[in-house]
Amino acid sequence: MTTHQNRLEKYAELALNKGVNLQADQGLLINAPIEAADLVRIITAKAYGRGAKNVHVEWSDEILSYMKMKNAPMSVLENFPKWKVDALEGMVKEGYSLLTVYGPNPDLLKGVDSDRIAKANKASGEALTNYREYIMNDKVTWSIVAYPQASWAEKVFPEDTTANAQKKLWEQIFHITRIDQPDPIKAWDEHNEKLRQAREYLNAKQYKKLHYKAPGTDLSIDLVKDHIWHGGSTQSEQGVEFNPNMPTEEVFTMPHKYGVQGTVSSTKPLSYGGNLIENFTLTFENGKVVDYTAESGKETLKHLLESDDGAKRLGEVAIVPNESPISQSGHIFFNTLYDENASCHLALGKAYPTNVKGGSTMTKEQMDQQGVNDSLVHEDFMMGSAELDIDGETQDGKFEPIFRNGSWAIEFE
Repeated sequence: MTTHQNRLEKYAELALNKGVNLQADQGLLINAPIEAADLVRIITAKAYGRGAKNVHVEWSDEILSYMKMKNAPMSVLENFPKWKVDALEGMVKEGYSLLTVYGPNPDLLKGVDSDRIAKANKASGEALTNYREYIMNDKVTWSIVAYPQASWAEKVFPEDTTANAQKKLWEQIFHITRIDQPDPIKAWDEHNEKLRQAREYLNAKQYKKLHYKAPGTDLSIDLVKDHIWHGGSTQSEQGVEFNPNMPTEEVFTMPHKYGVQGTVSSTKPLSYGGNLIENFTLTFENGKVVDYTAESGKETLKHLLESDDGAKRLGEVAIVPNESPISQSGHIFFNTLYDENASCHLALGKAYPTNVKGGSTMTKEQMDQQGVNDSLVHEDFMMGSAELDIDGETQDGKFEPIFRNGSWAIEFE
């Protein structure tokens, strides 16, 4: 077995063991591009080896996706198929784990009418609301892992041949997900323990507000009452431990939808709807974006913000130290799964109900009263850097340092 094949085997095992933590007699739904067939076949074989009752794969192909978005009648884009909704909802209701193999072309839909993309995104968002509730409330175990599709690898390493670019990106993926360590499972257990310490420290503090200062950023964010910080592994409703994102370097919680003031500047490009949004700023008043700029992709940003009322408000605040292995790689990955774990970030749109005490059982009215944002979208954007300072404001108005120059100002074991 070659070194690459051996690492693929370990990667697949990590996705099933520490990612979705697949149980015997459980179904597995895999969403994957056809380019990732080699990895998906290994995952499938290992899943059945763990006692999976069924493995269902939803394949995608970026060329076919482009053709549809470019040429299909608007009536098709505006109507997400009910048969697909029924199938996906049926699987999560039956307790399937969800594994997404992710590595899209960040420029896939460049040149396609942004209005067509926005309408298609809105249609799928509305149709899949119930399906996504299972994910955002951790009713099932779910995880995302990366695969270096050719178009993505070429974007990250534009000076290389496609084969060399993919090889280099595989090396980055294997390093960042700790596959190149002697015992990746043990390495992830140790990593999760460090994230547990950070989230428990912040949960004990229960800061009233966070204050951000960096070049182009001067922002204050109220946190909801009884907020909960998560990070690393978490537990499903059934008490099964899993890691939603692989890699993950963040601890995150819930901002108050009406309590965000000031301006924030992005530090990495945001890939949204097959287009890149670069060097953008957002200005907030009473939690809502009231002004925005972008050097490129402004029309795409406009469509994102106009997805619905909640898209102009924040649903997540996440802290990531600048010394994360993704940041230290020195690469921009043009991929939210990776770039968000290189940098402190915020998310426009829907909040995770699990980030507030009792959130998973709240009505929409109760969530609004608590300050929990709701939306069809949830889009992370990166705003951290080695120049970022964060202070936590205590309930009695004292300021305490959390981050200085992009790194923790707190000592952990």
